[in-house]
Amino acid sequence: MASPGGVARVPRLAGKAVSFLSAGHTKKSVLWLAGRQFITSTENSLQFRLDERTAHSSLDLFKKDTGVIYRMLGLDPSHVQDNPERFRDWAVVFADEKITGGRHYWEVTVKKSQEFRVGVAEALMSRDDCVGTSASSWVFGYAQRKWFAMTNNKMVPITLVGKADRMGILLDFEAGLLGLVDIEKPRIVHAMRGHFKTPLCPAFGLWDGELLTHSGVTEPEGLK
Repeated sequence: MASPGGVARVPRLAGKAVSFLSAGHTKKSVLWLAGRQFITSTENSLQFRLDERTAHSSLDLFKKDTGVIYRMLGLDPSHVQDNPERFRDWAVVFADEKITGGRHYWEVTVKKSQEFRVGVAEALMSRDDCVGTSASSWVFGYAQRKWFAMTNNKMVPITLVGKADRMGILLDFEAGLLGLVDIEKPRIVHAMRGHFKTPLCPAFGLWDGELLTHSGVTEPEGLK
């Protein structure tokens, strides 16, 4: 049973580590010694799939809804289920989890794509907009062999990074930080700042090739 604030009660077991989920969906290990509490480690535990209800008609989901592929012709919009959550004009899809707090990390594998966007957006973002063009979305994009950060239709070039086959995304809700992570170093290549107040969803835009998402992975050590 959860205590007020959504944090599970942790029994006082002297000398033993107990794991629990915090309100921010972060797994924490707590060690009790002589009646005192010591937080010994944290582990990201955000897991999600892509939400077909939000997917534009040119996008197909695969691999148990963890991957998305762009179809140039796609489906006739009239042949997909009419849903107010679906993107109508832009090849965008959201994840099926809403983030309301905490620090979270996930990765994306890119295959045969030269134009895509990855990041987060407010769950209630207008489905008539594209991710990055509104003040309710924050993304890192790749197009014309160049990286950029984008929100509210303002693009900032990202240098010192080439085309990556796999990258990480770090979100710290309370700190208002969204980071693009080079997983080979590892390091944050570029960070965006925002005022996150409403639930966010991992968000993806794709105009060729395919993306495969990896959630439930551990954040690399040393990221700030």
